[in-house]
Amino acid sequence: MISTVRGGCLRSHGGRSFAVPYRFNKHYTRDEARALLPQLREWLATLNRLRSEVERIDKRLSGLRTEGHDTGGETVNTWIRALARMQEILAGFQQRQIFIKDLTRGLVDFPAILGGKEVFLCWESDENDIEFWHDLEAGYGGRERLE
Repeated sequence: MISTVRGGCLRSHGGRSFAVPYRFNKHYTRDEARALLPQLREWLATLNRLRSEVERIDKRLSGLRTEGHDTGGETVNTWIRALARMQEILAGFQQRQIFIKDLTRGLVDFPAILGGKEVFLCWESDENDIEFWHDLEAGYGGRERLE
């Protein structure tokens, strides 16, 4: 017998019950994860755009770092604003315990419970829906289709 308790599951064995801790505090149902997809698509697109902007500014600033060049001003302010916005978005993922596995591809994992086992629901931004899952340690190569 397995029943869910906060922070783990309760298993019975030989007349005794014991808690098996889960790795994550938040677990998503497929519908809960699905409801977040429009927001995640927007965040991932913004993160990729900001990352490109930061890389472009980094190149520009590295050229200005030679002696005698001022690296302050609007370029640095733009760079700082982009980094701060990226940090804000990444904090949104972290607060929700949603994991970006590959930013360029938009590969994201949601902790979930399937059949009493802690797994990841796996989604890539070019997919229309959440259709796959994998073991916590398996990664993308271990993806299996949801039933």
